[in-house]
Amino acid sequence: METKSIMIVGVGGQGTLLTSRILGGITTHAGYDVKLSEVHGMAQRGGSVVTFVRYGDKVNEPIVEEGCADVLIAFERLEALRYAHFLKKDGVLIVNDQRIDPMTVVTGAAEYPEGIIEELSAKYKVISLDAMAEAKKLGNSRVFNTIIVGVAAKHMDFAKEDWLTVIEKTVPPKTVDINKKAFEAGFAF
Repeated sequence: METKSIMIVGVGGQGTLLTSRILGGITTHAGYDVKLSEVHGMAQRGGSVVTFVRYGDKVNEPIVEEGCADVLIAFERLEALRYAHFLKKDGVLIVNDQRIDPMTVVTGAAEYPEGIIEELSAKYKVISLDAMAEAKKLGNSRVFNTIIVGVAAKHMDFAKEDWLTVIEKTVPPKTVDINKKAFEAGFAF
């Protein structure tokens, strides 16, 4: 199998690292060679967090080049816009339709752009959802990232049961049930 590249982008504290561990877990579970790379940025202060997951028969390096990502998972709209150029022409962009103002917007040095989802949809195959609202319906806003993983799973070649097994092994034990429900909600989206 040729190497597949997934990129996860978000803001510090949104669970990008847990998400990359789930993706690393599912690809390892399937027997692929996997390379993960976590680029933290200003994660602790709400800055950009970028994670690369590459898998295939033999993966030499974890970094995804511009224009080479098969799937781009964005936990926030502006992060989707910032990193969309990493997507392949036929790649899919999964966006959590949420706004988190970066420091430049908070301090008034910049304005948060309008119409991001529409702008991205003009160029890319975009799947957009308000995963935070869906997570709140499940009773735990922190599992919004697992909902997004469920949506992404529909665009990857792994069995649903395998995803659930990996989630069970990866998330904190007391959150297994809610994370499985969140995955199911995303998978059904």
